[in-house]
Amino acid sequence: MEYMFRDLKENEIDCRVSTINDEFLTLLLYKDARVDMDILDETVGAKNWQRKHIRDNANCIIEIWDEDKKQWICKEDTGKESFSEAEKGLASDSFKRAGFNWGIGRELYTAPFICIPLKDKEQQDNFVLKEKNGKYSTNTKFIVEKIQIVDKRITGLSIKNNKGKRVFVYKVGE
Repeated sequence: MEYMFRDLKENEIDCRVSTINDEFLTLLLYKDARVDMDILDETVGAKNWQRKHIRDNANCIIEIWDEDKKQWICKEDTGKESFSEAEKGLASDSFKRAGFNWGIGRELYTAPFICIPLKDKEQQDNFVLKEKNGKYSTNTKFIVEKIQIVDKRITGLSIKNNKGKRVFVYKVGE
């Protein structure tokens, strides 16, 4: 049994603001648990994989049926709680991390450093920066517009904001 999981598509990758200040903001790329479920169903079949949570949802085991060996093959990882729903977030994170162990979305580990400069007041206002207790935040959403992946490595990436403006471009060699 050798499953090759396909690369993630643009609409399966989400962006989250990691750092924000008055000069720049940085983004992280991530996938959500539904993506892993869909790719597992698509690649091995809905009846040929299963998940188990142990240690109060801290660890997730994804098992895939190996027809040649007539046994379940498993990969496991641990997660961390989310800020909004701790228990659900813990289960989801451990599941996504176990999915990475199978190779689902592993290309995200090769993402470039995504830094968007906020050069002037107009650009800052465009991103709706808000300072609360000395911390900045934004209501702006960011979307992966295009991604190019070669051999499980991100070689090209463009990100736009929810107003449709391209705010980040990356191409290997440029």
